[in-house]
Amino acid sequence: QVQLIASGGGSVQAGDSLRLTCTSPAGAFRSWAVGWFRQIPGEEREFVAGISRSGGDSDFADAVKGRFTVSRDNTKNTVYLQMNNLKPEDTALYSCAARRTIVTAPATRDYDYWGQGTQVTVSP
Repeated sequence: QVQLIASGGGSVQAGDSLRLTCTSPAGAFRSWAVGWFRQIPGEEREFVAGISRSGGDSDFADAVKGRFTVSRDNTKNTVYLQMNNLKPEDTALYSCAARRTIVTAPATRDYDYWGQGTQVTVSP
């Protein structure tokens, strides 16, 4: 079973920034596209951002465009989600996921491996 580890969450105030990190001990992680998703209790998991295997292509949900960026360092088997100008509606459990292909995708069914998630709480 492939392990993905998301970290970096916390409790911040509106307007603050956080950087989430997704890592994996699996060497193949650097060969996979990675997506970030978030979920609020009682609601479905939603796509936030994704990055291609090379890091050259990325995609974002409309709600976070202009505020979030995604990047990766394949030498460290790590993907980052930089979240700026956070809003209370960004409060959720954030998880990273990997799919065994080059490009990212917005649907949860397109991902093969999932991490546990890290909580982000934004106060007004």
